[in-house]
Amino acid sequence: MTEFKKTDKTTITRLPKRGTYDQDTIYSILDEALYCTLSWSDEGQSFQIPTGFCRIGNKLYIHGSVGSHYMRLLAGKKLPVCIGVTLIDGLVLARSAFHHSVNYRSVVLFSRPELVSEPDEAYAALEVFTNKVCPGRWDDVRKPTDNEWKATMVLSFLIEEVSAKVRSGPPKDDEEDYSMDVWAGVQPLSLVRGALIADPALKPGVAVPAYLKS
Repeated sequence: MTEFKKTDKTTITRLPKRGTYDQDTIYSILDEALYCTLSWSDEGQSFQIPTGFCRIGNKLYIHGSVGSHYMRLLAGKKLPVCIGVTLIDGLVLARSAFHHSVNYRSVVLFSRPELVSEPDEAYAALEVFTNKVCPGRWDDVRKPTDNEWKATMVLSFLIEEVSAKVRSGPPKDDEEDYSMDVWAGVQPLSLVRGALIADPALKPGVAVPAYLKS
């Protein structure tokens, strides 16, 4: 089992038993999550923005417009960032209000942005991102034109200073509360893909691709 090195910023101090530094666990959470929250500080002002992302190896990638203020700011100043990802797996319903909780899997990553200037790396990142959102989609759609590539900026973040925190299982009530006539347990939550809604401008006769039928 490969583990990331603990640092002052990544060491879990509150409920440390829920903390994990296992590479496979952290990568699996990052690969399942569709978006992250990217946070940074500039000239005494804190900022955060939710954005889609993907992972390739030990790097996390985001992309945006070359005209985006925050993308240009991060690329230019290489500001330290904190990236958070959370998956909510269930509502933990305890017998007491105090012990209500959620089952979750989360990752917090500390890193600095690097502008991706190598075309093959940028291409791979956008391909992986597209297929993460919808597996199989990249091979089915028109690829970006030269002008679209020029309008796109890709940033990478080394996954090195990172930790995860996970809660699972039933509620943890006070011993004297277990005899109460109050239902307790977990209500699972999950993100599901719903029924397709065709674009009103869809060309007649275009079939739903197989990868969207599963």
